[in-house]
Amino acid sequence: MNKSITYIVIVNWKGWQDTLECLESLFRMNGSFKVIVCDNGSDDDSLARIREWAEGDREAKPTLSAMSAYSSPAVAKPLDWRQIDRTQAGNLSSGSCPQLLLVDCQENLGFAGGNNVGLQIALGQPDMRWAWLLNNDTVVDKSALQALVQKATDSHDTGIVGSTIRYYHHPDRVQAFGGARYFPMIGRAMHIGRIRSTYRTVDEAGIERQLDYVMGASMFVSRQFLETVGLMTEDYFLYYEEIDWALRSKHRYRMRYAQDSFVFHKSGASAGSSNWSSGRSALSDYYLVKSRLTFTRRFYPHYILSVKGYLLVEAMIRVLNGQQERASKIWSMVLNRT
Repeated sequence: MNKSITYIVIVNWKGWQDTLECLESLFRMNGSFKVIVCDNGSDDDSLARIREWAEGDREAKPTLSAMSAYSSPAVAKPLDWRQIDRTQAGNLSSGSCPQLLLVDCQENLGFAGGNNVGLQIALGQPDMRWAWLLNNDTVVDKSALQALVQKATDSHDTGIVGSTIRYYHHPDRVQAFGGARYFPMIGRAMHIGRIRSTYRTVDEAGIERQLDYVMGASMFVSRQFLETVGLMTEDYFLYYEEIDWALRSKHRYRMRYAQDSFVFHKSGASAGSSNWSSGRSALSDYYLVKSRLTFTRRFYPHYILSVKGYLLVEAMIRVLNGQQERASKIWSMVLNRT
């Protein structure tokens, strides 16, 4: 039996078109892996559309024609697939996970909750050595997994490994080299290498020294990491889960960066988020503020007042952008949470 299989966990929520494109790119990759798609209670027939794709009855259409080389021509179908619901996840017999496992979570469990369902299934399989948490609004290069495995195995204290995240719609630009720096006084992070050209020389070791956490769009972890640190905390629902994970593993594992693992990210398709404050959706605003306050109270309570102050400044930016209602909601969340 192959003892070095990676289980790739993808959470889908009303985004089956993106998920199909992601899956097409994954099944063209080099390496040994299986894929677990956890559907967070989608009401758009996502699971039916993914089943049709797995049987060869539906095509995955790239969002951008210029990116079609990563997802076409289509891989051979039908795939070895199976669907279960969350209540059956614990009964999946050892070694019986198919090439593609679809899991109906039956409700929206949030980012961490959906991923944790997949991680628990993966941990129940004896051939699982690594897990790769990947956003559904990504496509990957065919060598992306191999680069992650190589980085993960070159040191005994490797914790979470990040990829080179590039903008899907601007693939020559970097969203993050692995992850980000975090500034607890204001509760904000800055992606390392953001908007840089992908053609510049990269100092991997220098980037790893800066990493406070690995970006949630692509997080590669070992079985040992999961068994030692545990699954992701489900208190946030959306945002800050990966920073929480990184701090819980601090002083035991290192954050690493695999430069040659290329992941192209559509950036915020699920929640309507954006890197620019004025471009965030109302849903993204709500969870970002809620999670920032929850995280700060948990890990940096001495900075709670400065974080609240910075959030009020962000609310004023909303006012200047003509978003008075959303500014009022931020203001209310900041002032009403004790």
